[in-house]
Amino acid sequence: VALSLILLFFFPSGCLIGAVNLKSSNRNPVVQEFESVELSCIITDSQTNDPRIEWKKIQDEQTTYVFFDNKIQGDLAGRAELLGKTSLKIWNVTRTDSALYRCEVVARHDRKEIDEIVIELTVQVKPVPPVCRVPRAVPVGKAATLTCQEGEGYPRPHYSWYRNDVPLPTDSRANPRFRNSSFLFNPDTGTLVFSAIHKEDSGQYYCIASNDAGSARCEEQDMEVYDLNIGGIIGGVLVVLTVLALITVGICCAYRRGYFINNKQNGESYKNPGKPDGVNYIRTDDEGDFRHKSSFVI
Repeated sequence: VALSLILLFFFPSGCLIGAVNLKSSNRNPVVQEFESVELSCIITDSQTNDPRIEWKKIQDEQTTYVFFDNKIQGDLAGRAELLGKTSLKIWNVTRTDSALYRCEVVARHDRKEIDEIVIELTVQVKPVPPVCRVPRAVPVGKAATLTCQEGEGYPRPHYSWYRNDVPLPTDSRANPRFRNSSFLFNPDTGTLVFSAIHKEDSGQYYCIASNDAGSARCEEQDMEVYDLNIGGIIGGVLVVLTVLALITVGICCAYRRGYFINNKQNGESYKNPGKPDGVNYIRTDDEGDFRHKSSFVI
C-alpha cells in the first residue's frame, strides 16, 4: 500500500508529478481556404496555475510569433484567438497559413518547466477555371495537342478532358468507344495529344481541374477536323507556276526589244561641239589657209 501511494504520488499518469505535458487532438488538421480551424494544444499535467503560453509559426525555414505576451501577433492579428488556455483558433484561413505551428508552454513551478507540441496545418485551395488551348482546325492525319493548365489549386489538381460532354480516357486504345481515335491523355499535366487525328475527333472540348477542395472548368472550344483537298492544292501550285512562267517570258521579250536599255542622244556634248554634216575643212601646206571640198554646200 505504501509503495502504491508512492507510485501514485510520483507517477499519477505515467509521468513525474509536476512535469508539464501537452497533447493535441489533431496534429495534422486540414481545412479549406476561407474556413476556420482549431489548432489543438492541451495541457494534461502541470502544477502551475498560470503557465506562459506561446505559439510560433514555422514557414520557409523562418520562425515568427503568432501568440506572444498574451496577444495575437503578425498576420493572424484580428482573425485568431486563444481557446481555453492554450488552443489556437484561426478564422478565414488563407493559403499562406499553411505551415508548422508550435505550441510552447512554460510552467515555472513544475519540475519539468517546458513542453512543446508541433501541429502541421494544411490549407486546401479550390482550383480556378483552367486555361485551355484547343486548335480550331486540324487536317485529317496530322498531330494535334490540347493543353489544360491551372496554377492556383492546392493540392495540385488532376485534369479531365471532355468531348461533347463525354469524358475521355487516358488512352483511346483502352476504350472500344474511341477505337476510331488515337490519343493519349495525361491527367497530371492536362495534356491531350492526338498522334493522327480523325474526322470523328471533331467536336466541342473542355477540361476540368479537380482536387479535394473542389473543381473548375474552362469554356467549351470547337475543334474542326477537315480533309485535305489534294487536287485543289496541285491546281493552285500549277496556276502559280504558270503565272511565274508568263512573267519570266514577258521580261525576256522586253529585254530583247530594248525596253530596259537607256538610249543616249547621238552627238557630242556642248563642251566638244562636232563638225557640221557635209562640210570638210582642209588646211593647205604652203599658206595654211582652209579650202572647201567640192562637197561643201552653201
